Amino acid sequence: MEEPTPPEPEQVDPRETFAQALRRTSLGRIAPGETPSGGALLAAMGGVLGIVESILPGLLFLTVYAISGNLWWSVAAPAVIAVAFIVIRIVRRQAVTTAIAGLIGIVISAAIALITGKAVNNFLPGFAVDGGIVVVMVVSLIARRPFLGVVVGFLIGDRDWRQDRAQYRVAFVATILWALLGGLRLAVQLPLYFLQQTSALAAAHLIMSVPLYAVVLWLTWLLFRTAWTMPEREDKPSQEG
Repeated sequence: MEEPTPPEPEQVDPRETFAQALRRTSLGRIAPGETPSGGALLAAMGGVLGIVESILPGLLFLTVYAISGNLWWSVAAPAVIAVAFIVIRIVRRQAVTTAIAGLIGIVISAAIALITGKAVNNFLPGFAVDGGIVVVMVVSLIARRPFLGVVVGFLIGDRDWRQDRAQYRVAFVATILWALLGGLRLAVQLPLYFLQQTSALAAAHLIMSVPLYAVVLWLTWLLFRTAWTMPEREDKPSQEG
């Protein structure tokens, strides 16, 4: 008697896997074409708890360092509160991925500051992130594949967005906005770093984090709403080049 042939493993589409991952990001929670609402923007930023998680560690670092000038206490306070947020999410049975990622970032920053013995070096990973954002956005623009357009195209399943002139222009402008966001942070904060102005740098980093991010996210949403909907149109004017 022949043994039954085992079923072939289900093929995984990497594009769909990537699209699903993008749908779980901040941008994925604000679908182009939807009616805007403050609640949607708040959800895209992780809700009230997510905003507090983003602001409070930096605020603690600034406050503790300004009061004590002690490097250990200054980097330990954000780490402790980050662990507390993880516990809160576990108790509330919420996803802890972003909280853990935040803790890892805080630990890396603290380790660099402690190893070098300079509190100002706590901000080096942030500079690397901002620099990475600028590089990715600029390279995508040069390649004529605006990064924000690629992301949104995956999110809503529109693979032909570059053929629509309006969508391409919107994606181009939105990508420039995010490149400018990273560039502006570096332009303001790097001089403070080289001047070893730790308190001023911490304040600038705090002001230019969630508030500035919220403004750029809102502008991105408004831009995409002008030209992007679920891909139902059949005929799109060709994008030159």
